[in-house]
Amino acid sequence: MDSLWNAIFTTYIQMAPYLFIGLFFAGFMHLVFTRELVAKHLGSNNTLSVIKAALLGVPLPLCSCGVIPTTLYLRKQKASPGATISFLISTPQTGIDSVVATYGLMGPVFAIFRPIAAFVTGIFGGIFINHTAPDEQIEQQTEDDPEATSCDCESCQITPETKPNIWKKTYNALNYAYVEFLDDIAGHLILGIIIAGFIAFFIPDNFFLKYGGDGFLGMLLMIVVGLPMYVCATSSIPIAVSLMLKGISPGAAFVFLVVGPATNAATITLIAKTMGKKFVAIYLGVVSVFAVLGGFLLNYIFSLEAIPAITKQISLHEGVSWFTIVFTGLFTLVLIPSIYRLLKNKFTKKG
Repeated sequence: MDSLWNAIFTTYIQMAPYLFIGLFFAGFMHLVFTRELVAKHLGSNNTLSVIKAALLGVPLPLCSCGVIPTTLYLRKQKASPGATISFLISTPQTGIDSVVATYGLMGPVFAIFRPIAAFVTGIFGGIFINHTAPDEQIEQQTEDDPEATSCDCESCQITPETKPNIWKKTYNALNYAYVEFLDDIAGHLILGIIIAGFIAFFIPDNFFLKYGGDGFLGMLLMIVVGLPMYVCATSSIPIAVSLMLKGISPGAAFVFLVVGPATNAATITLIAKTMGKKFVAIYLGVVSVFAVLGGFLLNYIFSLEAIPAITKQISLHEGVSWFTIVFTGLFTLVLIPSIYRLLKNKFTKKG
């Protein structure tokens, strides 16, 4: 049991500093990308709007649940189907917070590769749907359907455009980062860290390597696991790290990092209801295919040196620096109230 606790705690202290810093940037990013700004650039039914949608979506700190209301808002504002799916694909895969956390736990290659892959996947999905499913073929049932625009996230929408003073803006950014957005991901984040600890403790070293987890079979397994599962871009990181340490290839881990955050059963159902089954089929197909292609490319990149280098980088964070101590402490100070609010809301709803 001590070893299990150590595995969980080690994952937490490795991740916490980068989460605190990433959330800081996410808060200010939230203020910059207002709904009106995003909607203004995504209305044209052309390739440029698709590219803009992916470019705007990649840094935004929205989960796969939180991106839905914003996506439906964009459709109401007459965003093209291509721009809509581009935004829907690229946004939940990554964000400024998860990029920083990815760098901290998985290194610069993964940190650079994730947003680039999300950007490319979003663009391809958008162009594909513009050519195969014109605007009039995409169902729009969101005008008077409050169910369609609802989810469990408190911060699920991009902030409305306002003009407060600098101090109010700073407060809004920090409040979004360390209260609203953290409240949305805290439960899934803790669960992800615990799952990572259990994988590290219970699964033997090189387990997946023995059973083909380092190849295409491992990627297919990650699709099967990731499609219905709800994990945000940040909480998927410790799980992917633990899987790699047990023999999953970097490419297969990448597939999980894409499919897990980008899809879940609730999101798929909601998209089917509001935009139609054809839209869902294209969405899932593009995400899965490009996740696998990206996985093969990432495996090739790591093969240019040596795959053990990435596992060494992940597993050996020896010693605890002042940086880790200070920022882990700061993150813990904002995480504890977030968990309290989460539990309070759960019990209040049950009551």
